[in-house]
Amino acid sequence: MAVLDRFRLDGRRALVTGGSRGLGRAMALALAEAGADLVLIGRDEQHLRVTAEEVRHRDHQASWIVADVSVPENCELACQRAVGGEFGPIDILVNNVGGRRQNIPTESMPLDTWRQLIDLNLTATFLCTKIVGASMIARGKGGRIINIGSINSLVAGRRITGRHYETAKGAVLQFTRAVAADWAPHGINVNVILPGGFMTEPNQRWAREHPEVIETFRAQIPLGDFGQPEDLGPLAVYLASDASRYMTGAALVIDGGYTLW
Repeated sequence: MAVLDRFRLDGRRALVTGGSRGLGRAMALALAEAGADLVLIGRDEQHLRVTAEEVRHRDHQASWIVADVSVPENCELACQRAVGGEFGPIDILVNNVGGRRQNIPTESMPLDTWRQLIDLNLTATFLCTKIVGASMIARGKGGRIINIGSINSLVAGRRITGRHYETAKGAVLQFTRAVAADWAPHGINVNVILPGGFMTEPNQRWAREHPEVIETFRAQIPLGDFGQPEDLGPLAVYLASDASRYMTGAALVIDGGYTLW
């Protein structure tokens, strides 16, 4: 097989949470260009429709499920629907949903807010992995699971609070490693991408509301600027494809060099 052919995803179906905007959209479109059909989960049906149409313009099927996966009950229902007869089977799972959202110091963080943000950044990844991964095990044909962590899985953010994010993303990293060990005998590769600063809509909001945070961040990037969502697409294709056959439990940092110093 030629090298570039190992990156092809023809005949496979990928489920991407938060797949209608930002990094999720970029990864979904990249997977489609490599040959995959898509199932997208997100809260905003209008954006889901637009992204699905972009997938179809790449000559691949696209379906969507409207759900807020930060609510565990909704997440379970959406994933069960995704692996059912209407959409499934799923060969590739991208657990993309997440975000800091709040900048509340630890000493002031309400418990209910903490739990909601942990559900967003960790519980959703667990539930999707549990349900979709179980379907992969049952099929016996292997699969690929790509979790989206953060460089805050490794380091604390500067000039910012809300440490729910570091906590949850650190857990996503170790969850990835542990499940990769458990499911390797089933031919299911589980890896995590740790993005640095990308100018998605949430970070554009941070730039407006907390410009000092964004400028501090930018100044610490050796390559000199933030990444663009499309920079993540090729990495997702690699992890979803046979090109990464011998990689599991890995954490791949893509941050312009931010964590080098």
